[in-house]
Amino acid sequence: MLNPNLKLNPRLFNEDVEQVPIRKGFGQGLLVAGEANSNVVALCADLTESTQMIFFKEKFPERFVEIGVAEQNLVTVASGMAAMGKIPFCSSYAMFSPGRNWEQIRTTITYNDRPVKIVGSHAGISVGPDGGTHQALEDIALMRVMPNMDVISPCDAIEAKKATIALAKTGKPAYLRLAREKTPVITTEESPFEIGKAQIYWMPDLGLAQVGIIVTGGLIYRAILVAKELETEGIKTKVMNLSSIKPIDKDAVVALAKECKAIVTVEEHQVAGGMGSAVAEVLAQGNPVFIEFIGVQDKFGQSGTPDELVEHYGMGKDSIKEAVRRVLKKKI
Repeated sequence: MLNPNLKLNPRLFNEDVEQVPIRKGFGQGLLVAGEANSNVVALCADLTESTQMIFFKEKFPERFVEIGVAEQNLVTVASGMAAMGKIPFCSSYAMFSPGRNWEQIRTTITYNDRPVKIVGSHAGISVGPDGGTHQALEDIALMRVMPNMDVISPCDAIEAKKATIALAKTGKPAYLRLAREKTPVITTEESPFEIGKAQIYWMPDLGLAQVGIIVTGGLIYRAILVAKELETEGIKTKVMNLSSIKPIDKDAVVALAKECKAIVTVEEHQVAGGMGSAVAEVLAQGNPVFIEFIGVQDKFGQSGTPDELVEHYGMGKDSIKEAVRRVLKKKI
């Protein structure tokens, strides 16, 4: 069942469940953050509408800078503004920022611990027809390896809005990962969100879970559907939303592993270096268990519809189900 304490979307299992692009929540949250603090500024690399910065630009034109197609300049200018007391949010496609400008982010932002917020939109293979060159599948790995950098991957538009508002207050560098396509709205305005905290979205009606499914980003909808279907087969699972990849909620991850003795991680990213790797690092020290990793297995993306690509790369419902069954057999 859905965790009743989290006030999740009661229409989640309806065929007409509302679907909203996760990046839209960022645009809404940036506007709220800008209204609350005049030091919040926005910079974009010629993708103002695509990254949903348009709302901020229209309301606060004097606090918006269009850098153009120059992603290295984008983050370097943002770092300079942060040094002068501003709270910059800079956005582009994730393949270009942090993909193209990683060294500038490292040297001018994290090395100096400047509170710049890197917003990587259109991440993952769900960019679809844009093709493999534009599908950022390595960005979590790139960003979480850097000292001082927080990494947040919201599960839906509402959580993206809350994450944006929260990041404006941290005083730290951060990476916010956003998907392009519409995804089901999982949470509500009343659902809790806190940087560094994980939440259990699905749990068994009765008894302990046999497998823990840890998910980041928009694939959590598929994971919850899988958990619901497996319940009818007698397989009890818990689904954790791990939107805060760094800082990671070590206590929650270890507690889930201790209860289930088996974990499946699900992410729209390369398996190597991603959220699943972060979970494995935690459990290797805190409570080693069998783990199955759902994600892209050392391949580049390609053109196709988002749903086609999710299935092709083994991140659909059937793949998650099979991973649960495999890890359950290992555990036994």
